[in-house]
Formats: sequence, C-alpha cells, structure tokens
Amino acid sequence: MPAVALVTGGSRGIGLGISRRLVSDGFAVAILATSPEPSEAMDGLRQLAGDQSLVRYVRGSVADLEDHQRFIDDAVNAWGRLDVLVNNAGVAPEVRADLLVATPQSFDRVLGINLRGPYFLTQQFANRVIALRGDRPPVAGPGDQWLASGHRPDQPVATIVNLSSISATVVSTSRGDYCLSKAGLGMATQLWAVRLGPEDIVVYEVRPGVIASDMTASVAEHYDALFERGLAPINRWGYPVDVAAAVSMLVAGGTPYSTGEVFHVDGGLHLPRL
Repeated sequence: MPAVALVTGGSRGIGLGISRRLVSDGFAVAILATSPEPSEAMDGLRQLAGDQSLVRYVRGSVADLEDHQRFIDDAVNAWGRLDVLVNNAGVAPEVRADLLVATPQSFDRVLGINLRGPYFLTQQFANRVIALRGDRPPVAGPGDQWLASGHRPDQPVATIVNLSSISATVVSTSRGDYCLSKAGLGMATQLWAVRLGPEDIVVYEVRPGVIASDMTASVAEHYDALFERGLAPINRWGYPVDVAAAVSMLVAGGTPYSTGEVFHVDGGLHLPRL
C-alpha cells in the first residue's frame, strides 16, 4: 500500500497542483472540498495514478469539525494508514474592506476556514496517526543514531504541511482578516511542531507569494502592475506547480530532523530590500 496523503481544497488551484504532484510521487491521495466532485479534475488524477482506487474525494468543509471525522475515516477505511496531511484549503475575504469598515461576518468566515479548521483537523489527524501507530520504540541515543552504512535515523511517522501565505508577515489593510488567519496558522505550525515532535510527527509551513490561481484572478491587473515595478527578486507570478514542488520536497522524508520550519515560495518577496 502506498503512503497516504490528505489534501484539503485539493481539487482546484494550488490544492489541485499539490494533489497532482503527490499522485505523481506515488501517494494515494484523498481530497476534501466543498463543491460537488469535479469529474474532469478527478478523472485526471485517477488517470495519473494509474489506479482508480488511489484517489478519493470527500465533499465537506474544513470549517466543519464533523466533516474532519468523515474525511479521516474515509481514508483509513480505504487504505488503513495516514502519512501526510496538507492543510491547503483557504479563502480570501469575499469583499476587500479597509480595517475601519471590515465586518465581523467576514472575520468569522475567514478565520473559521483558514485557521480554526486546519487547527482542529490537525488535532484529529495527529490523534488518529498516534492510534494507528501504536507503541513505538523510543529514538536511540546519540551513539546509535547512525548506522555504519550511513543511513538516516528513523523517518517520521507522519508529516503535516500548513499552506500559509506571505500575508502572514506582509500587511494588507484591505484584508486584515486574511492576514490574521495566516499569521495564526504560522503560530499553529510552531505549536503543533513542538507538541508532535515527541510523537515522531513533523510539521512544516509553506508560505506562497503571488500565485496564479482562482483566488488571485480578480486582482491580476493589480499584481501585474506590481511585477512591472519589480515586486520580487524572481519577478514573475508563481504557479501551483511551484508550491507543489515545495510540498513534495517536505513530505519526501528528506529532512527528518527538522520541524516547525517555514519554506517560502514567493520569488524572494519576503526578503527586505533597499
């Protein structure tokens, strides 16, 4: 049985790019999304997997804790294991509004989906991984960490990747709720990394910059103008495949002694410049 990855919002945009990459990497992939199952996208993923049974779709919302349980149960019942959780699903405010006129309704919606949802999905995922894992021998002492052959120490039993945003640190006063949700997700990454390290579960954060997707389509002209003025050192739009490549690298098990790390996929936008 291949390793199993759960991807929220994995049927379009950045999430679909991640799903495609993980299927290509040999994962069985389960997707949670709010829309009816998109036949074209899912047929493409199943064709890519070469086996219909290796791609599953659960309709539900990351904001609904009961849907978390259905999502995890569906994957475990189908495949009997959990290896990766990608907390990708997220929304922008329906209306960009200045801080002085922003509404509680928008705040609650954005924070519920972008922060509360992945926080508690991570909780359920981690508890199920621990239950499936059962008792595991403690990590060996320093003298036993490396085998004579040069092999790495034991791999983590699971990996969690939170899809945050450059907006975790870059201010947009017309999207205060979005910025707060992503900053909170950054702290959630650190909290879960510390709590789950002793459980051999590692946690990472990927912070995309300006990515061409349905979320940015309505403001494409705005960002085109910024790129014309030299917005980032790598001065182009990012694409879902760019983000997917970072997720693929982090879940491959090549960094078993790292957790809580932030990986920027933003063309260097986060770097201070004079």
